[in-house]
Amino acid sequence: MTTPEKPATPQSYPEQPQQPPYGQQPQYGQPQYGQPQYGQEQYGQEPPPYGYGQPGYGGQPMPGAPAYAQYAQPQGPIGQIRPTGMIILLFFVTLGIWGFVYYFQTHEEMKRHSGEGLGGVLALVLAIFVGFVNPYLLSHEVGQLYSRRGQEPPVSAVTGLWFFPGMLILVGPFIWFIRTNNALNEYWQSLGARGTTLV
Repeated sequence: MTTPEKPATPQSYPEQPQQPPYGQQPQYGQPQYGQPQYGQEQYGQEPPPYGYGQPGYGGQPMPGAPAYAQYAQPQGPIGQIRPTGMIILLFFVTLGIWGFVYYFQTHEEMKRHSGEGLGGVLALVLAIFVGFVNPYLLSHEVGQLYSRRGQEPPVSAVTGLWFFPGMLILVGPFIWFIRTNNALNEYWQSLGARGTTLV
């Protein structure tokens, strides 16, 4: 005598949410139509591992830090300190000839230090033929030394306005030179150069 076979137990499937009426959004906390409810997975699929899809999981790259400006740090030799008062004295004693020497030396040192700028020869040529542009160029390059390491430049090309038209008030060129030369000396001092900025 054969025993009757037991009827197969129907396999249960996760209950799917009902589709809301056309044009209506699902209520808060109610899953969207066709998506499994919270804590349920679709039939035949394994639940995703903890942390899946998060940055850095499974070899996924972490989001980078905010992109800040990167400044190229100069690696060249450090320039020398030039006392402001002594340079002014030499300018008058040599009837202005020392100004050409000063432009050549300072631009050449900044070029060797940072790898950028006019350089001594070009600065000297400009000083001879179009000397009125040199105060703007010198202050600009001194300011760039500070900008390259992320600091607020104490001088810029605008500082050259103290030279021209600042010469109309006589003391304008002195203000320009004192500010620019002191800024350059302070930069060299911050890198370890020895000396004083005034006589």
